[in-house]
Amino acid sequence: MADKRDYYEVLGVSKGASGDEIKKAYRQLARKYHPDVNKEADAETKFKEVKEAYDVLSDDGQRARYDQFGHVDPNQGMGGAGGFSGNGDFGGFGDIFDMFFGGGGGRRDPNAPQRGNDLQYSMTIEFKEAVFGKETEITIPRTESCDTCAGSGAKPGTKPETCTVCHGSGQQEVVQNTPFGRMVNRRACSHCGGSGKVIKEKCGTCHGAGRVKKQRKINVRIPAGVDDGAQIRLSGEGEGGLRGGPAGDLYIVIRVKAHEFFERENDDIYCEVPLTFVQAALGDEIEIPTLTEKVKLKIPAGTQTGTYFRLKGKGVPKLRGYGQGDQHVKVTVVTPTKLSDEQKDLLRQFGGIGGESPAENQEHHESIFEKMKKAFRGE
Repeated sequence: MADKRDYYEVLGVSKGASGDEIKKAYRQLARKYHPDVNKEADAETKFKEVKEAYDVLSDDGQRARYDQFGHVDPNQGMGGAGGFSGNGDFGGFGDIFDMFFGGGGGRRDPNAPQRGNDLQYSMTIEFKEAVFGKETEITIPRTESCDTCAGSGAKPGTKPETCTVCHGSGQQEVVQNTPFGRMVNRRACSHCGGSGKVIKEKCGTCHGAGRVKKQRKINVRIPAGVDDGAQIRLSGEGEGGLRGGPAGDLYIVIRVKAHEFFERENDDIYCEVPLTFVQAALGDEIEIPTLTEKVKLKIPAGTQTGTYFRLKGKGVPKLRGYGQGDQHVKVTVVTPTKLSDEQKDLLRQFGGIGGESPAENQEHHESIFEKMKKAFRGE
């Protein structure tokens, strides 16, 4: 027994590991090395080693004896692994497969219908298209059932035949008598590749695969109010199923381009508009671009730069429910840079009376004017 690895080392846990930690480590390793999943040459040996380690360490009595005596069971002498190995058929690989992979293992019907894979498509749209919605057509590559053979893979007029090696089960069983008991190992049939069927005359279109790659055009409706990162699910527009199984779904991920003038936060719209010093000081009525039209906004006398005004119901249509968000308008007072001598004298007089001084950052305000002009043009 000197060549056997420590059971704790096999599972990758410490000697003080809890039962839950041991169980979790075993599940991960059993899934990794199960011969029906892992086709490496030493996968079966590693799987047996993991199972043996778990059988011992998951049982409090066997674990206590192992911690004291190691791989030698004092009740069985030096000749064998005793209670640590167990006897019988070791539980059967098929039963373990059922536990970890959701049923069947070697008992699944290889000819049962199988659902197609889901697909994902990324679509980039304009800011206003996300606000108001749109209908468009996209082209996606996907796998579909072959029309020539109706998905059978066989040449028209013929049909697949039952495999004579596995008799349609799709699996071969190898029985071995080992020191641990009778071992039944189930593997995919090497003759039919696990399908349970053999195609002697293959379809000339799909060459026996039963499916072909196609470019499919799909009409897509983008709902009004959709936001960046949203997903639209189109049922049955994914990859075609196998053997009459249903198609998968298509998930469209929405990416929304930024707008030069408007910014969005949930269902609300934000924008920034410039005011002259006179407009801010004396008040005015200005025209504001919204997503759908131009509206009048009254500016009270004495408005300070950075003040927000709300335009109710001028935001984004609510994706789920009724109504719309609001538009929030931030006003920024623009400082003039080109003044006549008379204007300068008047400002000096004003500054002397009220203690006011001109603002800065003219370059920023010029950019605001340009963005606002584009918004008025509907860009």
